[in-house]
Order: sequence, then C-alpha cells, then structure tokens
Amino acid sequence: MADTTLIRAGRLVDVLAGDVKRAQVISVRGQRIESIEPDGGTYGERARVIDLSQFTVLPGLIDCHAHLIGELETGHGYAALLQRSGAQEALSGVRNARDTLMAGFTSVRDIGTFRAFVDVALRDAIDRGDVLGPRMMCAGAYVTCSGGGGDLTGLPPDVDAIVPRDLRFGVANSADEVRNAVRRILHGGADFIKVIATGAVLTEGTVPGAPEFSEEELRAAVEEAALYKKHVAAHAHGAEGIRRAVRAGARSIEHGSLMDDEAISLMEDAGAYLVADVWNGDWIAQQGHANGWSAEVLRKNDETTEAQRHGFAKCVDAGVKIAFGTDSGVYPHAMAAKQFAYMVKFGMTPMQAVQSATVVAADLMGWRDRVGAIEPGLFADVIAVAGDPLEDVDVLTDVGFVMKGGEIVKGA
Repeated sequence: MADTTLIRAGRLVDVLAGDVKRAQVISVRGQRIESIEPDGGTYGERARVIDLSQFTVLPGLIDCHAHLIGELETGHGYAALLQRSGAQEALSGVRNARDTLMAGFTSVRDIGTFRAFVDVALRDAIDRGDVLGPRMMCAGAYVTCSGGGGDLTGLPPDVDAIVPRDLRFGVANSADEVRNAVRRILHGGADFIKVIATGAVLTEGTVPGAPEFSEEELRAAVEEAALYKKHVAAHAHGAEGIRRAVRAGARSIEHGSLMDDEAISLMEDAGAYLVADVWNGDWIAQQGHANGWSAEVLRKNDETTEAQRHGFAKCVDAGVKIAFGTDSGVYPHAMAAKQFAYMVKFGMTPMQAVQSATVVAADLMGWRDRVGAIEPGLFADVIAVAGDPLEDVDVLTDVGFVMKGGEIVKGA
C-alpha cells in the first residue's frame, strides 16, 4: 500500500495568498497534507499519484449556515414536524450529509434543528465513519423565545402544551432561562450556540424585523457560551436585532437582511462575521409560487431578499468579514455552490467568494488549525473542478473530485 498520496494540481488556488499556482504537487500522508511543491515530473515508487493536472484544485468548501437534518422546506410552517419522528429526521440527514459532501463541501457549521441533538448524532456517526458526510460543527438546538423564530408555531392551544420536549428544548424567556438553555444545549454535545434574535421568514406568525431577545438576554447567551469556550451565532434579520446581537458579543450575524448603516459599522468595528444566504431568496420565490407556499412566507421573503443583497454589497465595501453560508435545507443540499455567483454579483471578487467558503469560514468556526486551506498540517480536504472558478465561479457547482481527510470520496 502506498505510504503517500501525491495530487498533481494543474492549477492550485492558494486562498491564503489570494493567487493561483500552476503545476503543483500536494503530498498527503494519512489524513493530513504533508507538503506542497512544484511538480517536477518525478514521483516516488511507493507513492499513489492522482493526476489532476488538467483541473483546478481548491481546499474543500465550507458552508457556515447549513441545516442537514430533515426534509426540504415546504413553506407551510413547522407544525408538520409533529408528523415526523426523530429517527426520520436523522435518516434524511444521512442523505443530506452525503449530498453535501459530494458537492464539494467537506465541512459545515450546522446551524440548528428543531429536533434537539439529531445533528449531534449525525456528526458523531460521520466522525465514526458509519455514514458519509462532511465534518460538522453543530448547534444542537435553537435558543429562542416562546412563539419566536425558532419555536414551533401555528399549533392550536390544546395541542401546544403536549409538544415533545426535543422540539422546544431551547425555549427561554429571560436572561436566566437563556443561561440555563445554553448550558443544557452544550451539555448535550453542541459545538456552539444559535440564538434567534429576531423573527424569521419561514416561521409563521413572526416578524423578521422585530427583535425577540433583549440585549441583556443575548449577552447572557454569549457569556454562558464563553465559559465553555464556545461562540454564539445570532439569527438576526432586523437592524435592531443585529445591533443588539453585535453589542452582546455574537460572533456571527446570520442573514442580516434588514441591516442599516449603524449595524454594518458595528459589525465591522466588532469583527463580527456576516453569514448571508444571498441566493436563497430566489429559490424561495420560485418554489414558493410554484408549490403554493403560504402567502405570509412569500411576502416576508419579498420584503427581505433585495434588502439583504443591498446590505451585503455595503458590507463588502465596508470590509465586514463575510463567511459563506447558504441556509441549505431550504433548497436541495447539492446546490449550495450556486450562491458563489450571487456573492460575486453583489460585490465580491471571485477570489473573495472562494475565500469566504474556505479560509474565512474556517476562521469563523475556529477551525483554521484543521481546514480552510491547502497547507501543510491541515486535513487533506481537497476538491477539483474543470475550468477556472476565478473566471467563472459557477464551475464550482460541478465538482468532479472530492477528498476528505486523505480519503477519496468522489472522482479519480
């Protein structure tokens, strides 16, 4: 058996330097990258050689706002979750994890599930090698107020009291309850905390622009998570909710649809990351009108989509740190790379868009010691595409080769 795997890269995207190197050889030993050297045309007898000399090679992609658990959104509220068991959610998650990895996303920050800790179980199964999927950083459950963007809304009063606990595991209505919810979620195996700071587009009865936690309550989540050396991601559409979350110390703002100039300035000054799903609104509009999604959801999607893109462009200009995140699970997981073209359309260079899904995403997650670049010592998470993604980022929607941790899962 070969001691070393050598990957011949015709074009190698160096996301750290922000340029492309030609004719390089990546040496992989075990799960890790050992070296990157110019391709001299001679290789050790005991090495396995993978010839990608006609392809562009990149680090494995990272989606910082993924939902691997469950079926696709239907636009009719979340009460239907009562018709599905945790086992069903987990098994659909196995399919979604495979599709995500095959699309070239070797790591995800899984940003929450209504069924508490099903994401954690999937993460652990992937880590054991029981199922195929990306590395997962998991939120475990949402921290949300009663009736808020992460709660199960739309139920009649006589049903409301008998919802299974795992569907409302992180519901909290005061700073003390928030602290308790954060502790419970972290004790359950979560890697970070997701707080729902404002209403949501897809949760019926909530208002995306309206704050749902006070700054004190958000700070309680951040402080409690910090005791465990964990970060907080804040779902926040409205400007006031964004401002509260940033001042409270949230590491990332998810969506950021209705941000204003003050919120953008606060994010830039605090070093908070924006994770904005700028393609997703088009998918919701298209599928929603074709499949009869609720009028409320479609209205809220219309109210946030173009505003989000305008704010995204202003964040690019302002130098706000932007990490790639798509809200996968609203749309099919294999389609995540469609967002790259929208990030370029709304202000990023192709290299910035690729960096957002590699080195910047890894920085957000605190995983720069393991993923995010093709660099000695990091996991050998490597993908390859035909064509040049720095000329046409859409080529990233057709990944022909995927290696995760030194193991080829797709291609040569």
